[in-house]
Amino acid sequence: MPSSGFFSNKLRAVRAPKRERRKEARPGELLDAALDLFVEKGFAATRSEEVAARAGVSKGTLFLYFPSKEELFKAVISENLSGRFAQWNAQFEAFEGSTPDMLRYCMRIWWESVGSTKVSGITKLMLSEGRNFPELAEFYQQEFVLPAHELLRRILRRGVERGEFAPIDIDLAIYTVLAPMVFLMLTQHSACFGAKGNEAPDPEKYLALQIETLLNGLCAQPPAAGRALP
Repeated sequence: MPSSGFFSNKLRAVRAPKRERRKEARPGELLDAALDLFVEKGFAATRSEEVAARAGVSKGTLFLYFPSKEELFKAVISENLSGRFAQWNAQFEAFEGSTPDMLRYCMRIWWESVGSTKVSGITKLMLSEGRNFPELAEFYQQEFVLPAHELLRRILRRGVERGEFAPIDIDLAIYTVLAPMVFLMLTQHSACFGAKGNEAPDPEKYLALQIETLLNGLCAQPPAAGRALP
């Protein structure tokens, strides 16, 4: 009969991977808890011990992975926003359809992966608190805002170069695309919407209308019959 030591060793071998998986999972659990609390309470009002408690770990464990609340917030941005650009840029390179279809696809994917999720609350947080935390605002700009602008520039430039979009000031036109997207994110996290008679717009219908309105202004069109060219 095997000795009790055999069973003890075997039990340790079975349990070890579970402990290792738990250790590996902790950063992700902490980032999820931090995102929840930052969106619910804002950056200033969220305490590190609250994040640790929601993740089910000690405050000391939190600081093993993220030495400050600021570093934790930066990690939340990197994990949920800036980390997506490699995939989004690869999709841009691989897209074979028209640029209007690319823009439709871009805005739809943005809504599904960011706008309709709790991650969209980060935009509201930065708009409300960024001035008080300039280092975090700069990080958000460098890691998310500027890459988003550059991707939109590439899309709009593609449309102009292919003759699908009229010649436009691309640096200004990116805000024409961004404005309805930012508005829609804010409606998800604002007390101004929700009362009877002032409900937030249906996201899918709203985006569909905004996209087609935008494209009707961007697409190169032949002059209407009888209308003089400028």
